Amino acid sequence: MKKYFIPFILVFLTGAGAASAQELKYTNGKDAWNPDSLGNHRVVLNVTSDGTVAKAIIPWRRRDLQPELKEIWVVDAKTNQKVKQIKIGEINREQGTIYFEPSSGIGTYYLYYQPYKVDGRSNYPNAIYLSRKASNNPSWPAATAKIATVKVQEIESVNAMNSNYPMEIIATAKETQDLIKAHPKSSYLVFPEDRLNPIKMMDDLPQRWILKGLKPQFSGTAAKGENYAFQLGIYPVKQDLKNVQIKFTDLKSKSGAKLPASIFSCLNTDGINWNTQPLHKTVDVAKAQVQALWVLANLPKNTIPGSYSGTVTVTANGVPATPIQLNLTVSAKTLSDGGINEPWKQTRLTWLNSSLAQKNEVIAPYLPLEVKDQTIALLGRKVMLNKDGFPAQIQTFFTPEMTEFSSTGKDILTEPIHFHVKKGKDLIWKNGPLTFTEQNPGTVKWSTTNTTDNLKMEVEGAIEFDGFLAYTVKLIALQDLNLDDVRLHIPFSEQAAKYMMGLGLKGGNRPDTVKWKWDVAHKNQDGAWIGDVNAGLQYTLKDNHYVRPLNTNFYLQKPLLLPSSWGNEGKGGIDVFKKGKSILSDNYSGAQNMKKGDTLYYNFNLLITPFHPINTDFQWSNRFYHKYDNLDTIKATGANLINIHHATPINPYINYPFIAHKEMKSYINEAHLKGLKVKIYNTVRELSNSAYETFPLRSLGHEIYSPGKGGGYSWLQEHLEKDYIAAWYVPEIKDAAIVNSGMSRWHNYYVEGMNWLVQNVGIDGIYLDDVAFDRTTMKRIKRVLTKDGHPGIIDLHSANQYNKSDGFNNSANLYMEHFPYLNRLWFGEYFFYDKSSPDFFLTEVSGIPFGLMGEMLQDGGNAWRGMLYGMTNRMPWSDGADPRPIWKAWDNFGMQGSKMIGYWVENNPVKSNNANVPVTIYKKDKSVLVAMASWATTTANVKLNLDWKALGIDPAKATISAAAIKNFQPAASFNIDQEIPVEPGKGWMLVIKEK
Repeated sequence: MKKYFIPFILVFLTGAGAASAQELKYTNGKDAWNPDSLGNHRVVLNVTSDGTVAKAIIPWRRRDLQPELKEIWVVDAKTNQKVKQIKIGEINREQGTIYFEPSSGIGTYYLYYQPYKVDGRSNYPNAIYLSRKASNNPSWPAATAKIATVKVQEIESVNAMNSNYPMEIIATAKETQDLIKAHPKSSYLVFPEDRLNPIKMMDDLPQRWILKGLKPQFSGTAAKGENYAFQLGIYPVKQDLKNVQIKFTDLKSKSGAKLPASIFSCLNTDGINWNTQPLHKTVDVAKAQVQALWVLANLPKNTIPGSYSGTVTVTANGVPATPIQLNLTVSAKTLSDGGINEPWKQTRLTWLNSSLAQKNEVIAPYLPLEVKDQTIALLGRKVMLNKDGFPAQIQTFFTPEMTEFSSTGKDILTEPIHFHVKKGKDLIWKNGPLTFTEQNPGTVKWSTTNTTDNLKMEVEGAIEFDGFLAYTVKLIALQDLNLDDVRLHIPFSEQAAKYMMGLGLKGGNRPDTVKWKWDVAHKNQDGAWIGDVNAGLQYTLKDNHYVRPLNTNFYLQKPLLLPSSWGNEGKGGIDVFKKGKSILSDNYSGAQNMKKGDTLYYNFNLLITPFHPINTDFQWSNRFYHKYDNLDTIKATGANLINIHHATPINPYINYPFIAHKEMKSYINEAHLKGLKVKIYNTVRELSNSAYETFPLRSLGHEIYSPGKGGGYSWLQEHLEKDYIAAWYVPEIKDAAIVNSGMSRWHNYYVEGMNWLVQNVGIDGIYLDDVAFDRTTMKRIKRVLTKDGHPGIIDLHSANQYNKSDGFNNSANLYMEHFPYLNRLWFGEYFFYDKSSPDFFLTEVSGIPFGLMGEMLQDGGNAWRGMLYGMTNRMPWSDGADPRPIWKAWDNFGMQGSKMIGYWVENNPVKSNNANVPVTIYKKDKSVLVAMASWATTTANVKLNLDWKALGIDPAKATISAAAIKNFQPAASFNIDQEIPVEPGKGWMLVIKEK
């Protein structure tokens, strides 16, 4: 790949003895050795004369620290054996002196200078560099030993990816000091650099800049319409620099044509954030540190070809400005796509400032919001606002079957959501007018102000078309006052509070009482979902300092910030209990002392569930094959929707599916011809080190990559050194990921990248392996995936997040904000279906209370229990749990067009007389498929209670039969009054129909 092309160069190096003034080149070893045993770098030495001792002085210019502590091995190229006698002389980062016994005499020897051993699990390895051992023969070599001549031929990296050339070959201390002395009036030095050589080191100057010399100009060549980029390396030499900025002039040609200054920007100081807000960053640079500033120039397509000149000026507080002459030659070639098909030229950096798909346009199947008086209607739901700005009532219109709407609404609340602010007694609020500040199809906003003598409450609310409500609530002290408590009451109706998850509870039946306290250091918990299958509400408590935490193994490294209002230094908490006719969620913060003018933010978000009706036909007709495989092999299984993971030939690098895009497109084109759809693994949470933009992104500090303790795979340690979190690693292709920091401009890039994949590669959707972005990004993704009629299918996989590393959150609760845009769930590892109760299945795994359906994973799932929720496992993921026999049974019955009526539906026309053996049916005209599964500890003899009229079946003509289904059930038939034996943990799939 062009990104890692390493040209051969000649560099004249200074040193002593045999190594002085040698020609040294840096080359690609083309994977000639195993780095996990020998390290990633070696020096090729040629012994050119006879002698008993070879002395090599190696000007290696290493970027790694404390090389004198690291082991060194010399290997005889002829025998491939380590030489027995070796003595280490003076070692430092600039050069090293090594004596060794030339065991084969004249010839080639390899010196490996960073060997390591790998510790930890294979997908989260940690390279531990071997410490140097004392010589086993201190008397060697003898003073009279004959010294052989050694030529340092070259330095090899194991492959191009691991090369340090040219930007990680350090300048010597003397070279650096000489350069500084040559510019005694400069407080800082500025090094213009080409885009093909990303600046990688922060603690050293590269030798390349010494050889080039310090020149206050940059010259480059670009095409019309190109997203051009170059760098300025800033190096303070006298003091720390504060507020480094870049200013541009227009560039002009001799003919009078102009490139306006407005087309230039600095990625490090300015841009558009993930939320469309302008981003202005302050860049400070410590003395003797290198900071890369990336300049972006989006050249107009109508640019007149020619040579343009202007000035880019670097400024900082309290020091003279540094002008750099900028010469840019624009060719006659026009790039219609900005050059993004050559990303190694950093042409996609402009994606970081994209606002693509940010307009909150309504996404199918949702409907435009409708406002009438103070009632807002949306798909299947209504919100009635109270005079204080909070919901007076929330209704849903989904039937219990979740496949259609009812004309009668189901109330979620028994009384309005409201605050209690206590100072001795409840403060009485005077309500101001409620004003709608925005009314668009996708978003409706309103505001009001409630006041007392001592306190003002400013309320801003917003609802979006999918049922998300966001409240900003400011309590502003009008004078000094001490409050006894601030409480938010959400009074659920009992019929909309059957189930609960969150606040330390696994999903299931709601307990009578819940008492919860904030513990953000250990628990990713800030709210809960309470509801029934066809009506519910998730709420989360925030303040104005909310920052999205890390998730999926990394929560403890960047946890939630305790809200200063709700958390209140540990005083706050949540109690859920029955009070009168309500199931009351009592969210309290405890006593607050406020000075006049103080503001506390009691923000909260609501999600009204379900989001949309269940599309059962999508479940029956779209059968996933979760593996890269031969297309004919896949088609033969009956699967028709392929998920392509990373670490595969057409999608090798995690969350960076751009490098093998031609192979991916060819595969997808062939799949489409065979009637198959293809989705790819691509998410945000961690990013492959093979990303072309790795080092430009690193130049942005912690904006894109999370701070951390470093370590991990050897490449990360050798090229990033510090201040990162090592993530997933694939040994087979040596793909090492770095953890993203949370909400950032990388999400803009992600949306643009997804759009490019849809339009240029033809992907049919994405497979998300957990999610580390917010719902705004998810909406943008859904828009670009479904653009121009593309299917835009999204399925979400999660391992059970209810554990220490993930902060004891529920996957469904954690990701609920994304559910409106998903097509299927796959929950997942550590969801132990054989040990889970029906209510856990329903709330945490099935997706049904939210308008979704799912699949199983852990240990192949439980096929019988899964059928209660329309779930199978996924091809070809689990041995011994092949879903094809069940798919065949579905087809034989004709599941398309059937109506799913779950055991949770009160008027289900088929009921079990045993509560431990629930029944779900799939009803068609004159026939019904009955799924029953047991949670009983012994074989249960179950009698079915059938409402024949509701089924539309004449009992006199009815038959009950079980078709033989491999690994599921034998063939059987039953009389309509017969008890049906059901083994523990198993069940039946019966068909009832007229003869």
